[in-house]
Amino acid sequence: MRVSRRGKIAFFLTLGVALAAASMAVGFGWIILNWRLDVKVLLGIIFFGAIVTGLILNTSFLVREIRRNEQHDSFINAVTHELKTPIASIRLHLQTLERRPLEADQRREFYRLMLDDTDRLMSTVEKVLKAGKAGARGTKHVNVDFSTLVEQCVHRARMSHHLQPGAIRFESSLDGGGSDVSGDPEDLRTAVSNILDNAVKYSANDIDISVHLGEDEKRLVLRVRDRGVGIPNSELKTIFKRFYRVPNRALAHVRGTGLGLFLVRTIAKRHGGSVVAESAGEGEGATVILELPRRSS
Repeated sequence: MRVSRRGKIAFFLTLGVALAAASMAVGFGWIILNWRLDVKVLLGIIFFGAIVTGLILNTSFLVREIRRNEQHDSFINAVTHELKTPIASIRLHLQTLERRPLEADQRREFYRLMLDDTDRLMSTVEKVLKAGKAGARGTKHVNVDFSTLVEQCVHRARMSHHLQPGAIRFESSLDGGGSDVSGDPEDLRTAVSNILDNAVKYSANDIDISVHLGEDEKRLVLRVRDRGVGIPNSELKTIFKRFYRVPNRALAHVRGTGLGLFLVRTIAKRHGGSVVAESAGEGEGATVILELPRRSS
């Protein structure tokens, strides 16, 4: 399906360029032949300019729509998988509990697995709902201790992914200054948690993540660095788009909806901040940098 759509994009792009080139050739040829007729030449320039502009705009629109449809299809497939897989797992465990007696340890393990699947379902639903409300206004901002919030998110990430304390390390270099920001604590928690979840998911089997909170003039700077699969230079900005996932076959096993980093960017902008990604390339790990304005005293 992806190959077919890429072929369509290439076809429409080639067709648009060919038609634009043909129109320009015909237009310039006509102008050269009739250069003495001033009015006709002027009208010809305007006419052919309009044709070329229309062809370029039409081709750009078609290519953009094909890419948007491809992203929507990928999103639907990802969300379907994210919803269906934990539901199937919960159903299987319940059927097992219903059909045969189990030891107490086995039952506790089944309950833990079902709770994990329930958390996964809730996470997917929350991301979809938050993405739907991404453009909403009127959020009430309160005073938030960002350092404490980040520390809580790190602890939650360790627990939800069953990691050792050393797998995700948090440190702060704030020089005695406050770490208060003005914002929605739930939104900020969502942003930090999504960054951490991405770092874990794309770390493969070697999870080594450093979380550092510092400052830059009047802004707090959160850096989350992993030693995972890395990000190609051409994708560093694109990864923050809605529904977008890096087209890498080696990452096909990584679950996701393509909404996590989009929500991070949306929340950062809503709080007057910004988010960027840095990476030396594939296999070199990545660093996501979230900046937020410090609350003025």
